[in-house]
Amino acid sequence: MLSAIEWGFGALALLVALSLQPWRMLKGALLTPALAALALLPWLWLLPQSMPQGLQIQLSGASLLVLMLGWPLAVLVLALVALVVWGVGHADLAAALSQWIWIGLAPATLALGIGSLLRRWLPPNPFVYTLGRGFLGTAAAVFLSGVLMELLHRLAGGPALEQALVARWLMAWGDAFLTGMFAAIFVAFAPHWLATWSDGRYLKTPEPGR
Repeated sequence: MLSAIEWGFGALALLVALSLQPWRMLKGALLTPALAALALLPWLWLLPQSMPQGLQIQLSGASLLVLMLGWPLAVLVLALVALVVWGVGHADLAAALSQWIWIGLAPATLALGIGSLLRRWLPPNPFVYTLGRGFLGTAAAVFLSGVLMELLHRLAGGPALEQALVARWLMAWGDAFLTGMFAAIFVAFAPHWLATWSDGRYLKTPEPGR
């Protein structure tokens, strides 16, 4: 059942992303962060395969990717990252699919939803963006995706995984720290690498050409 849910979620996310034609955004400044993600993110996803058994440190990077590229383009990049991990690593297709869904698509989609709520209910402030979407939003998205996976695992007849939830809670803050740090750096020095950032919205400055 869990595998069927993963295939269904992955197919739906790809269809929605492709229908929005996000590759058009690569004609601008987002080509550089997209290529950087394809070069660096597979190594983060491959990290658990090189760790000792029982000590699997897993970082996602999906929330940062959503901030940089937007959800549709992030979905396509995450799919390519998963293909690289499957081709280079020694995990089978089922494990690669599970990693793509629960480390990539699920936190990316949750980060999109959390970002939409913050935009709606909180004032347009740079600290709301960096701390809300970058730091706290990432922690919530990564942890909730882990909780959802564990719940589905239980429904599929798997054993209780309470200790795994504690580990996921702690690991979520590692992702949150990295995402919040890079979001703050990019806001200060490379805002053109953040598709979700707007000077006009967050700094109340006129947009170029307006």
